[in-house]
Amino acid sequence: MTLLTAILYILFVLSAIILVVVILLQEGKGGGFSDALGAGGQQTFGVKAAGIHKFTMAMAVLFFGCALGIHILNRGASEGGGTLSIENPADSE
Repeated sequence: MTLLTAILYILFVLSAIILVVVILLQEGKGGGFSDALGAGGQQTFGVKAAGIHKFTMAMAVLFFGCALGIHILNRGASEGGGTLSIENPADSE
């Protein structure tokens, strides 16, 4: 595993965790986790409604970018090209 791949995996996991928390904090039609924190739930984290949507989009872009980068690096690292070859035991004799 290269250093770049390790950094991408770390960013991938961190962005996934942050993305889950940020999505739960957003107001929905039926409330959500932000309502459970009370009326000042979003102010607790210092994020206004417009800012949290931009932050969510940035985290989603980072998440998908890391996923794509990990896929490209791992695909390039495999020498087999992703094909499976099964040998017939009778041919080896």
